[in-house]
Amino acid sequence: MVAWVALLWLLEVADTVAGHALDDFGVVPRTTSELVDVVPSAFVHFGFAHVAANSVPLLVLGFLAALGGLRRFAAVCALIIVCDGLGVWLIAPAHTNTAGASGLVFGLFGFLLCSGFVERRPMGVVFAVLVGAVWGGSILAGIAPGQTGVSWQGHLIGLLAGVASAFLFRRGPARRDALTV
Repeated sequence: MVAWVALLWLLEVADTVAGHALDDFGVVPRTTSELVDVVPSAFVHFGFAHVAANSVPLLVLGFLAALGGLRRFAAVCALIIVCDGLGVWLIAPAHTNTAGASGLVFGLFGFLLCSGFVERRPMGVVFAVLVGAVWGGSILAGIAPGQTGVSWQGHLIGLLAGVASAFLFRRGPARRDALTV
């Protein structure tokens, strides 16, 4: 996760040096040529404050989600990023440009909030309660419509994609060893 966040910062440095040319990799809704930007849009940001706002939650939530296995984590992230980008392309307001890792952050939150319950794993439930307690208020605020410069659509779709990925990539319940008599 440190490498992932470092990449985001490096991309923002490159974007700044290039006169914000990478901002064009954001998703502009319902423009067919923009579909190629569905994945790259999750890696570019609109300034250092934007990438800073996503860094800590991405580090923490990504680390917790990766504890379930790296292949599963990669699949969860891929699903969230693609669903979020496509959803933004479909429902964001016309003539907007949406980019940033916050859709993934909201998706990882949704994944962590649900996966422990879906899998019936006690430690997963503990993580869910802790994640909900720490991040729940800011997540609810982030999906509230009407915030200037914030894609509540991207946040909401990311959250829903994370919940869906908890079901799609669930593991069986924690195994209890049988007692021999």
